[in-house]
Amino acid sequence: MAQGEVFVGVDVSKDWLDVAVWPAGQTARVANDRAGRGELTRRLKRLGDLQAVGFEASGGYERGLLKALLDAGLPARRLNPVRVRRFAEACGLLAKNDRIDAAVIARFCATLPGRLAERNAAADALAELVTARRQLCEEMTRAANQGQHAGQPLLKRLAGRRASRLAQDIRTLDAAIAKAVAADPDLAAKDALIRSVPCVGPVLSHTLLGLMPELGSLSNRAAAALLGVAPFDRDSGTFKGQRRIAGGRQPVRDVAYMAALVGARCNPTLAAFKKRLQDAGKRPKVILVALMRKLITILNAILRDQLPWAVT
Repeated sequence: MAQGEVFVGVDVSKDWLDVAVWPAGQTARVANDRAGRGELTRRLKRLGDLQAVGFEASGGYERGLLKALLDAGLPARRLNPVRVRRFAEACGLLAKNDRIDAAVIARFCATLPGRLAERNAAADALAELVTARRQLCEEMTRAANQGQHAGQPLLKRLAGRRASRLAQDIRTLDAAIAKAVAADPDLAAKDALIRSVPCVGPVLSHTLLGLMPELGSLSNRAAAALLGVAPFDRDSGTFKGQRRIAGGRQPVRDVAYMAALVGARCNPTLAAFKKRLQDAGKRPKVILVALMRKLITILNAILRDQLPWAVT
């Protein structure tokens, strides 16, 4: 951190934004509404050499803050709460409250580099639609399970009615998602490239466009790690542990899982890759994770090079 650089941490809750400035140590609290966010951005603009305003992803309560920061032209960083919490523990900060959390976030931004948030209204709108669709699919699965295990006819009938209504809502969202992608030239072009790959359909393509918009600008290793299918070493001294995957974006990984299953049968590159792994004696779960990793690296390369699928 260069001398004079300023970093701000914001702890977001439903009603309040707790603010801390690093290294000055100043703190403040404003309401998490339009007036409060406006007051915060005006204060932040008066800070000299502001490098980043960090805040954790908090289930959607941070969206208003992110929009306000981007509208004001301020450098915003949306952070992974798990990383911030582990950073606090590494610093010996075991206590936790809103004021302390804001200070930890500011210190985290000052210590560790990260990517600033960028404005992409079309991708943000698509992400909201894709997330809503995923939530409805989860609700429909619960309704179907309830109907299957219910012992009384009334409960079965109610569960079936709820599942039918949810299925109709999902179809409505599918149409809205397709319309949103087609309306944006950049998203439409990326969608065509992604769906040129055998085994990739609209659900995976739209999920990647909405929830993994960085795809195409990453290294293959970074793309696999962001999906959560990159194996990490577990070695120490002479001990050689089994490599394991960790982290990543689970909603994207869940969809990629199904695409990899299909790709192992209908995509010639993935099918040949699966056979090589089977011949090498790899276990089924290891093979499936490797197929997901292979698929995401293919898609990353296609978007990076702006070239459609070709058998390799």
